[in-house]
Amino acid sequence: MKEIISNVYLVILMFMNVIIESSLKTLNKAASLLNNIEDDVFCDTSISPYYSSIGSHIRHILDFYDCILNSNLDNTVDLTDRKRDTDVETKCSCAIEYLNAIISKLTNLNVDMNKTIFVIDDLGLGKIKMPYTYSALLAQANSHTIHHYAIIYYIIDSLSITITDSSFGYNPTTPKNNG
Repeated sequence: MKEIISNVYLVILMFMNVIIESSLKTLNKAASLLNNIEDDVFCDTSISPYYSSIGSHIRHILDFYDCILNSNLDNTVDLTDRKRDTDVETKCSCAIEYLNAIISKLTNLNVDMNKTIFVIDDLGLGKIKMPYTYSALLAQANSHTIHHYAIIYYIIDSLSITITDSSFGYNPTTPKNNG
């Protein structure tokens, strides 16, 4: 019986590590980008149709993780309570500092990934509180990040900037276009 419990624990631990490792891998793509662009490109809002900047998307991504990593004592994560620090969306150095703090917290995260937590979000009809697990929320954060990377890639491409990461902004399940 102990062996079965031990094996289940190992599977849960591997599962947890995959979610965190995936998030870290995805977040590190931002580090590569931030180290290779200047502030004027980072905060450029000239690209239609939304006129958003690379910086605003990076800040939004990091705020999302920050909310998760700073849950309150009631095990509630309020995704609407974001910092929205304008320095993070206009200065690469501030974004790198924030990114490094998020990566450090995520690397040292010690939570029960299957524990039920409550998430507050506004889905368009006002705030609601719903049950989640940390694993589900972190998986959502990773997918959410990739989605924003796709928008960032659109901005980068529209600004005629080349990046070397051919997978930037693509979900791992996206079929590769060989044409």
